[in-house]
Amino acid sequence: MISNAPIHKKGKDTMAPTNPFSYPSTYNNIAITPNTTVSYISAGSPTLPTLLLLHGFPSSSNQFRNHIPLLSTTYHVLAPDLPGFGLTTFPPEYDFTFDHLALTISAFLTALNIGTYAMYIFDYGAPVGLRLALSNPSSIKAIISQNGNAYVEGLGHPFWDPIEALWADPSPHNYEIVRNGVLTLEATVYQYTSGVPSDGLPLVNPAAYTYDYLKNVQTPADQDRQLALFYDYRNNVAMYPAFQAYFRESQVPLLAVWGKNDPAFVPAGAEAFKRDLPRAEVKFVDTGHFALETKVEAIADETLQFLRRVGY
Repeated sequence: MISNAPIHKKGKDTMAPTNPFSYPSTYNNIAITPNTTVSYISAGSPTLPTLLLLHGFPSSSNQFRNHIPLLSTTYHVLAPDLPGFGLTTFPPEYDFTFDHLALTISAFLTALNIGTYAMYIFDYGAPVGLRLALSNPSSIKAIISQNGNAYVEGLGHPFWDPIEALWADPSPHNYEIVRNGVLTLEATVYQYTSGVPSDGLPLVNPAAYTYDYLKNVQTPADQDRQLALFYDYRNNVAMYPAFQAYFRESQVPLLAVWGKNDPAFVPAGAEAFKRDLPRAEVKFVDTGHFALETKVEAIADETLQFLRRVGY
């Protein structure tokens, strides 16, 4: 059971509303350059501490649709769509690298005057969020990593095999292998359903993976953007030592809550956080990659309890 006990934001005499409908989810857009507009969900009173939710591939802020109402009684929740996903718009010349995704989200936070925040990082959201942490460590008050990897041992095989082959040899042949193997409706369904116990499969909403495919993967232009990010993911792996140094130096409070049956990011990646963050908390739930589809209440409860324990 999730407590609705009020939590005071440091420095302000404000309390969380007990009614989640007091601050319902709103759907917003903010221009951060003349040609880039970030689409985002906001919920919870802006006077409360901010919790930034960063989605993964091939999803959008929509993946948090069931999560946000469970968090927004206590936190000011922001869930942006990364460029190339959801409803965020970008210019034709936008360079699809994780460096640029992070710069866009940094500009988004600046535009909303968000100085400090906790972040929930998932999949692609991890290398984006951890770049934000490297650029401004003092802004990050806590991290919840849900299948958000920062260690080589967390890369699951054979899932990453064709992508690693692309890194080694970015030939047209290897690009087509990834395109045909990962950027399909069947592969999108697989990401949502692989590792989900049979009694959990009816909880996976087909509208979620259908929207992801139609909005983010279906067209050749969508696929070219996604292929650019798959190729650039090698630079995330190259940055793992820098991310790990940040953990050691900052000792940021961190909860790893992991779908233990995820074929892409395996449990060893969650356990590895303890190497650099001895006080890290590691929890596993019996589901796959998109753990919020079937375990949203358990994960929200773990998130809220963790943030309370660390005083955020």
